[in-house]
Amino acid sequence: MKYDFDRIIDRRGTDSVKWNIQGDEIPMWVADMDFETAPAVSQAIADRAAHPIYGYTMIPDEWYEAYIGWWMDRHNYAMKKEWLMFSTGIIPTISSCVRKLTTPNENVIIQTPVYHIFFNSILNNGARVLENRLVMGDGTYSMDFEDLEKKMSDPQTTLMILCNPHNPCGRIWSREELRKVASLADRYNVTVISDEIHCDITAPGYKYVPFGSVSEEARAVSITCISPTKTFNIAGIQTSAVCVPDPVKRHKVWRAINTDEVAEPSCFACTAAIAAFREGEDWLDSLRAYVYENRKFAEMFINKRIPEIKVIHGNATYLIWADIGGLSNDSTAFCREMRKEAGLYVSDGSVFGGDGSYIRVNIACPRDILTEGLLRLEKFAKQIRKKDRHV
Repeated sequence: MKYDFDRIIDRRGTDSVKWNIQGDEIPMWVADMDFETAPAVSQAIADRAAHPIYGYTMIPDEWYEAYIGWWMDRHNYAMKKEWLMFSTGIIPTISSCVRKLTTPNENVIIQTPVYHIFFNSILNNGARVLENRLVMGDGTYSMDFEDLEKKMSDPQTTLMILCNPHNPCGRIWSREELRKVASLADRYNVTVISDEIHCDITAPGYKYVPFGSVSEEARAVSITCISPTKTFNIAGIQTSAVCVPDPVKRHKVWRAINTDEVAEPSCFACTAAIAAFREGEDWLDSLRAYVYENRKFAEMFINKRIPEIKVIHGNATYLIWADIGGLSNDSTAFCREMRKEAGLYVSDGSVFGGDGSYIRVNIACPRDILTEGLLRLEKFAKQIRKKDRHV
């Protein structure tokens, strides 16, 4: 393989959030990959760093061109330059939009279980969380459109945060599903913020559908948050974009991110994004293939050796969402004890608005680390079985 994703890179001592661990623990929690970024991105950052002055930086035309070209070539979505605005991150953008587009105690819909920081972005800005819970059936999740319409029709509901593709369950929403969301939002005057940060990490042969591309209604109601940070493992660079076709909504978002001072790039932010989108395609395709093999390996391992755990199959993200109900109905205690007893650190599913019997596992790591993590999960499962036999 041209890129060595099997190479283990020691991240201790780099102030890594993910690797702020004890002893020989294995962290498979936060959505942060243990692979070096695309060589073109590293080189572009190094080239910029070689200039010894790191002053205020403007947004060059190449930044807009890079986003527009990538979404056209990879996702068949024709964005316009005037639709795009720089922001330091998707969550800062979402928080700013909640603050600007809602008044205190208005409802913001989210589809749980979902990325837990959405709760913070809503509650910290004085709005109310309104859950449109996803429905489990045939081993995957789907949207409950009857419930969604009921909640959108509430005059107190003004905003929805869509996760496309979905974190943590890995669903790629279909064009028809997204059209239904857009139609309801348009009918009930609800703005949809679509978080599409995981859009490029899909299984080979699968493509995500940009929410804003599915209909005129979607373009009218949408605020789309996009970024190369998950795709190219550069979250620490703090670079993203927000795409808003509707001019009135665009002005409000522009005011929101500028009022909150999250609309100015660092001297590396545009450089990294341009390099990623212009020169990172070959690296990304190799990464997607590797992550897909990791997913297949993990699913096969768990199905064969830990049958009490049921993996929810997904075709997007590098995260596994798994039902541990055969071992425990308390994911918080399960994760805490597994970290203590087996040294494996995964995400507690309850924080995503689940039912207390799910965990989220990050599989974006070299195969040897993934294997060791799965062995520790198996070891802990055996301990639980042994305890159960003696109860």
